[in-house]
Amino acid sequence: MAIVYLETSFISACVTNRLDAGSLYRQSISLEWWHAQRHQHDLYISDEVIAELSDPRYMRRQEAFDHIEGLESLVVSDEVIGLARILVDHKVMPDPLQGDAVHVACATVYSMDFMLSWNVRHLANPNKTQHLNTICLRMGLMLPRIITPEFLWKDNHGSSE
Repeated sequence: MAIVYLETSFISACVTNRLDAGSLYRQSISLEWWHAQRHQHDLYISDEVIAELSDPRYMRRQEAFDHIEGLESLVVSDEVIGLARILVDHKVMPDPLQGDAVHVACATVYSMDFMLSWNVRHLANPNKTQHLNTICLRMGLMLPRIITPEFLWKDNHGSSE
């Protein structure tokens, strides 16, 4: 079983009520993955995911919390914050020291195999992950594969894409 970190954009895609084509596509893929694949992997969220979903401006809070009920939440430790600060200082993650940088740091420090995200600007972006990987390797850490859900599909015979 792969160890998978679910970043907030994946959870948001599952519970969105937006009707634009992009949102409907992301929701369809995310829910298909959730129903078919979640039991094939060990899934984690983090305190940062919970903080983002708890924001009063987030209108689908209850649906999102219902969706992640029972998942283990990783603590945003001093080590996680330290790595996030380095990623921001090296300009591979945007300031402020929250959100994207903390998600990457958390998934890396806790040795996740994959991070599922729909954030293709700052996270699930091959150019960005190359730079993130360079920083993490210099620190002796292994960056998880940061991908959108359609690229993490395990069939019934145990093979993954």
